Amino acid sequence: MKVLAGNSNRPLADAIAAYLNVPLTKASVRRFSDMECFVEVHENVRGEDVFVIQSTSYPANDNLMELLVCIDALKRASARRITAVLPYFGYARQDRKPGPRTPISAKLVANLITTAGANRVLTLDLHAGQIQGFFDIPTDNLFSAPVMVPDIRKIFDNGNLTIVSPDVGGVVRARAVAKRLDADLAIVDKRRERAGVSEVMNIIGDVDGQDCILVDDIVDSAGTLCNAAAALIEQGAKSVSAYVTHGVLSGGAVARVAASSIDTLVTTDSICATEAVRVCSNIRQISIAPLIGEAMRRISEETSVSSLFN
Repeated sequence: MKVLAGNSNRPLADAIAAYLNVPLTKASVRRFSDMECFVEVHENVRGEDVFVIQSTSYPANDNLMELLVCIDALKRASARRITAVLPYFGYARQDRKPGPRTPISAKLVANLITTAGANRVLTLDLHAGQIQGFFDIPTDNLFSAPVMVPDIRKIFDNGNLTIVSPDVGGVVRARAVAKRLDADLAIVDKRRERAGVSEVMNIIGDVDGQDCILVDDIVDSAGTLCNAAAALIEQGAKSVSAYVTHGVLSGGAVARVAASSIDTLVTTDSICATEAVRVCSNIRQISIAPLIGEAMRRISEETSVSSLFN
């Protein structure tokens, strides 16, 4: 197997390569002076099983184009199979038509990746599970629970723990974590007046005197998490922490989290941490390199990926 890394998250790619004990494929992934993307692979990949690691995070369009060009380069170099490894799948929140004359951009991106020449997709905690059906090629959607649960167990006493979904749409994800921890479940019922702005309405479940852990897939502006944390404290929660797979944390999100009722926000390294995230005292990252690396190994060896989560 060969592992090719784009520029979106080199620390994660290096960690995955170290886990697999496979060196990253030598390649130039750079820009021309007008910012056109150029890729040149410096090793023979003919007949090889190649994995391209690239999160389509900020700058999303540049990183997406870089992924497509990498796939095209490998396809024209006669790679036997090309697997697009997307620790973070950008545009996933545009998975339906919320109103008239709006796009379903997640489907468009799936089409682009398939047309570029990818034979398979490996990703982590898709915003909506049905996005797997947008691809006409095999798609493996990993879950971050096997990474998060041991970290939660190490820090919290399970006897006083409640897992909280910050909205109704995330109940399945929160329930899966609560089941692994044998913890109680609560739900935050919120009403979103417009994109990027959320208003907490109600807490479903008893959180009085509990250590509450908010579980979600994406934290972007952090408004939902911070409002949910404040509501939980008002309802008598002893403490509030958050475990989120993808730390987008755009705009003033880091400052918002730092000033909030959230004791600690834990994200995975699916998105490369900015300097603001690295210096924030109540945000930390845990690595998903072993999880993704093991899934890549199993795909290469044609063995079960789903058994990772049993």
